[in-house]
Amino acid sequence: MTISEIFQPLWQAAGFQAPTPIQEAVYAPLKNDENIVGLAPTGSGKTLAFGLPLLEKLVPGDGLQLLILAPSQELAVQTRDVLRPYAKVAGLTVQSVTGSANVKRQLEQLKAKPEVIVGTAGRLLELVSSGRLKLSGLQTIVIDEADELLRDPGLDQVRELAMAAPAEVQLAFFSATASQMINSIPQWFGQEVQVIDVRDIDHTQGAVQHLFIQTDNAHRALWLRRLAHLDHFQALVFFNQNAVMESVARTLRHQAVKFAMLSRNDRSIVRAQALTALRKGKITLLLVTDLAGRGLDIPKLPAVINYQAPSRKEAYIHRAGRTGRMGVPGTVITLGDDHDRRDLQRLLPHYDIQRGYLVDGKLSTDAPENETPVASVTPAKTETATPRLQSTHQLAQTASEATEQTARPAQMPKPRTPHKKNRLRDRKNKGKHKPKSK
Repeated sequence: MTISEIFQPLWQAAGFQAPTPIQEAVYAPLKNDENIVGLAPTGSGKTLAFGLPLLEKLVPGDGLQLLILAPSQELAVQTRDVLRPYAKVAGLTVQSVTGSANVKRQLEQLKAKPEVIVGTAGRLLELVSSGRLKLSGLQTIVIDEADELLRDPGLDQVRELAMAAPAEVQLAFFSATASQMINSIPQWFGQEVQVIDVRDIDHTQGAVQHLFIQTDNAHRALWLRRLAHLDHFQALVFFNQNAVMESVARTLRHQAVKFAMLSRNDRSIVRAQALTALRKGKITLLLVTDLAGRGLDIPKLPAVINYQAPSRKEAYIHRAGRTGRMGVPGTVITLGDDHDRRDLQRLLPHYDIQRGYLVDGKLSTDAPENETPVASVTPAKTETATPRLQSTHQLAQTASEATEQTARPAQMPKPRTPHKKNRLRDRKNKGKHKPKSK
């Protein structure tokens, strides 16, 4: 792979020294209009892997030629921001089209006829179906995070967009995991694809430690707060359900934790501000679901927290891939009980997931001797549940009191006299109803 001369200054300014394995492997096939599936670990530079060779092929001023599909608004905007500087030096424009943004503003921007559009499938299909976006000049469709986008309802949307494009359109699928759906691409899209898998030879990922902190549901938010207060700590916190995420957010608001969340109910500008705050270090935790957190690139992110253990292997891999990127070490922390731990070990048998503890304000895999391990947190017991241990003096005093009470003679209780009500009417009628003397 030879980086184009016009891209060299940007490449060097970013500190890149050599292409990653996926960038090297897909460069020529993409330049030669081949249909491919690119499989590489998270954080291995897949955006530039497809972006640079495809931008080199585009002609400025010829309208839409490259369409990049992303599963979420955040990933679409992130991809746009990565490619925009390279597109600019090549005389090209990049626009994002996502479902949560203002559609009228997007239509105004589309009048400039950008050569590259990065967007979510639902909004793009809406514009194509209404005739407000034409795909007649499209050369390439890139499906990023393909294992997620090719699940329902994304599969049907991606297929409809592909059918609306010219018959000879180039297809490029990229992912960190190879799901069964990726193996069925020829069946669903009617085109053969070349699979380029560099996962076994790519070593760009930093050392990632996988920890399991055992706790019950009642104490998960407590441990989340404790982790947030560690020195130099930041994390993406993943949830399985949006409702659980919002419930935890309400709890954290009262615990002096600097956090934000990517909620589907928030406006796009609010979600963008939350991401910016994490990247700039203004917040400690960013709460996300799998869809919102997919593909996010947070430079040097120290940790990922699974507040709820994922139920799919692919979900764990993509969550873990948000940390330890491009050679920087990271930590993945999963909160859960014995049941969650067994499920995780069954789901990920090849991962070295160790028990985690909090010792002297630091994460550790060594169980402390004089400190309650993270794995043994239980609700506080009531005083009646377990009797307190008494000292020898207390036991002797108790025995003496018992002996004294036994020696005393038993006393008969005094007879109880009935209570007489002191009513006003009784006082007024006092003496009026005396019995007559005989």
